[in-house]
Amino acid sequence: MEKYQHFTGTVNTLRVRQRLDQVLVQLLHDCSRTQIKAWILDGLVKVNGRIITLPKEKIFGGETVEVCVIVKKVLRWEPQAIRLNIIYEDDHILVINKASDFVVHPGAGHENGTVLNALLDYFPPIAEVPRVGIVHRLDKDTTGLMVVAKTVLAQNRLSRSLQAREITREYEAVAIGHMISGGTVDKPIARHPIQRTHMMIHPTGKPSVTHYRVMEHFRAHTRLRLRLQSGRTHQIRVHMAHINHPLVGDPIYKKRPRLIKGASASFNEALYHFNRQALHATLLKLCHPITTINMEWRVPLPQDMVALIAALKADTEMLKIHMNCL
Repeated sequence: MEKYQHFTGTVNTLRVRQRLDQVLVQLLHDCSRTQIKAWILDGLVKVNGRIITLPKEKIFGGETVEVCVIVKKVLRWEPQAIRLNIIYEDDHILVINKASDFVVHPGAGHENGTVLNALLDYFPPIAEVPRVGIVHRLDKDTTGLMVVAKTVLAQNRLSRSLQAREITREYEAVAIGHMISGGTVDKPIARHPIQRTHMMIHPTGKPSVTHYRVMEHFRAHTRLRLRLQSGRTHQIRVHMAHINHPLVGDPIYKKRPRLIKGASASFNEALYHFNRQALHATLLKLCHPITTINMEWRVPLPQDMVALIAALKADTEMLKIHMNCL
């Protein structure tokens, strides 16, 4: 729960014509001027009972100042003995192959049982690294490769490499619809103003670029290889939905699946019940943050996507046989 902290005080009469933010710095010794300025701008400061939103408001001495701020609960994450599929490890980094139904970082509705909790159990010193060494995330039901920093130095360098687009991340996905060719989606992404767990294309969003190419065609689906130029929340899912080719199984960004005319009942049933977005981080390439050696890892598709693609291939072959018999 959120807690509120109140401060009430009277301004010394010697502080004539000083700025409000300067006065509060003297009254609230443990708070930075930057934090105090933010509180004023947010309307959390009153002078003689009146809300003041200008940090430069002049104070003449003798005023009663009130500050009411929200104190965020300090989260203490617990180590949990959860198995991590570690692909590579040295003294500085970990590379894991994340399973589906596995949240990376604790949040609302997922306070435990996350990758972060597992990391704290597997390597306790990682608690001293900001964000427990997590450099980038995958969605709860997206599978595949993630790099984690075991030291502060490694994390700082990996974060800079990520921002400089020096880390290559490639994904495989199955999209709905028959896509003729590859391309690029260059559309900014922002958080949805009402549905806060959703993202959307918006002109004021953060720049987001996804490159994709066709790997394989099926009757009414396309297997894709995608490369991120940026790394926004739900980026691939939002971009593919934007070009009317949402991912199979995506619970947020696709419409209800439609039965494929002429396909077997078992195939339509398998497609309908694929219960996550068909998205897998299959390749990770980076320059090691300490040794500077170029490194690359690849992991195969998880079994559920292998089965999905096999079903799509079988359905496509059945269609070809049917067409040849006509």
